[in-house]
Amino acid sequence: MTVSVRPELAGDFAATYALHQRAFGRSAEADLVVALRAIAEPQISLVAADATGTVVGHIFFSPVALPLAGGHAPALGLAPLAVAPELQRRGIAGRLVTAGLAAARGLGQVAVVVLGAPDLYERFGFVPAHTRGLRCGFPAPPAAFMVAELVADALAARPGVVHYLPPFAAIARPAAREEEVR
Repeated sequence: MTVSVRPELAGDFAATYALHQRAFGRSAEADLVVALRAIAEPQISLVAADATGTVVGHIFFSPVALPLAGGHAPALGLAPLAVAPELQRRGIAGRLVTAGLAAARGLGQVAVVVLGAPDLYERFGFVPAHTRGLRCGFPAPPAAFMVAELVADALAARPGVVHYLPPFAAIARPAAREEEVR
């Protein structure tokens, strides 16, 4: 299947919303994207489109407060990630994650955190965040809260709590749902 990854455009918003509803079986993640678009800066929002231009995948990155001596490091949280249910497990999520991490590096971010399925995210350099001294600002299984350093040793000796933007409080959920988007 031919899929291209590109920045999300305003004309994609309705399709992206519907995609999240289908992928997660509820509107919470779709509503989260709407809320984050309005307040997140910087933000990375990418879509995967098939040969007809139909949006079949979406990924969103927004700022998180990551501890750093004297302040916070420039870091992003990856969430949500959705792929059309009938196209999951075909590499679309992987292409979105890879493109998103490259975009984050391009913005000068030093790390990305995610609450998700370890077997999906380990392939992209994510490790359990607790191994870098980081904890999630809301309840999360330790193995599922992960971090990828985009700059070598950016997180050395910087333990603390990672805080997401306020809209995330509405969807604090088990990480197991992320497994379904592969």
